[in-house]
Amino acid sequence: MQTNERILVIQPELYATTIGVFEKERLLYEQKIHHSEEELNNLSRMMDQVPYRKQSLLHQLDMDGINISKFRAICGRGGLLQPITGGTYAVNDQMLYDLKTASFGEHISNLGAVIADNIAKGLNIPAYIVDPPVVDEMQSIARISGIPEIERKSIFHALNHRQAGRLASKRLGKTYNELNLIVIHIARGITIGAHRYGKIIDVTNGLDGEGPFTIDRCGGIPIGRFLRYGLDKNDRIDDWEQKLIKSAGLKAYLHTEDPKVIHSNLLKEDPWTIEVMQALAYQIAKEIGSMSTVLNGEIDGIVFTGNVEEDDFVMKEVITRINWIADVMVFPGNNELEAMNEGVLQVIRGEAPVKIYP
Repeated sequence: MQTNERILVIQPELYATTIGVFEKERLLYEQKIHHSEEELNNLSRMMDQVPYRKQSLLHQLDMDGINISKFRAICGRGGLLQPITGGTYAVNDQMLYDLKTASFGEHISNLGAVIADNIAKGLNIPAYIVDPPVVDEMQSIARISGIPEIERKSIFHALNHRQAGRLASKRLGKTYNELNLIVIHIARGITIGAHRYGKIIDVTNGLDGEGPFTIDRCGGIPIGRFLRYGLDKNDRIDDWEQKLIKSAGLKAYLHTEDPKVIHSNLLKEDPWTIEVMQALAYQIAKEIGSMSTVLNGEIDGIVFTGNVEEDDFVMKEVITRINWIADVMVFPGNNELEAMNEGVLQVIRGEAPVKIYP
């Protein structure tokens, strides 16, 4: 009889790795391991970070007295892969190849499955990912962009969206598969999705420049103006990507991304800060209104998750604009560790099938 009940979950971040140890649904241990920026930046490829992060992780567990022999499974954050439906996937050779070669794009989340598999093989236990950012359940008409050669892609905070949907369903006393929801995840990127009976049928692509602007991303912009801007400056494509996803948004308008500075300027009633933050709220609300048409106005709730607080400036502005559409629910925090653990538990308990990539 299997007595090991613990699940290790791994969430790679730019200069940190957050880990959690669960026993069934209970979070026993959580730790954010900070990494040296200098050491990581000296590595030429992102995948070269795997041994360093793995060693740091195992050292931290050992220091804190966590017995790794008690793990039943390991779950890493899913990365950029082929488009797949939502669920829990076993890490396999094809998945590892696509992540290691960045076949579908390079992102820090690509490290999750690779680190999980590396540790799991040493313990002879399975490794999984749950709802990676490439979950694609979009309806066919949502894929049409206006240019036949360019199809809209589904890249978003799938793990966070699905978990927020589950939390909302518990509050509403129904199952997630019975509800129509609009879910908004707010982080460095902002993604807004239409959830219809357990499927996310349309969503803004938080990586390629859809939806509202964010801390450092431009969101949807007038493409003709941008093309002329780039041509006038004679920029290379790499320069454009830098502008779109690393140097735009609040950072470009306010010359800071520090929330304390922005909050201080709001308290001082700085006119420009107020106008930019109102514009951010306006764009979020406008996209929520757009997703309400995707669901034909039949909406059981509007759900916010991520870096949100119900009483902050932007949230107040957004809620004022959209609370006529449906009841609003706010679940602060990312809940990513819990979501990964829940996905693995469903497989272990036979409540959901383990899926095979691709």
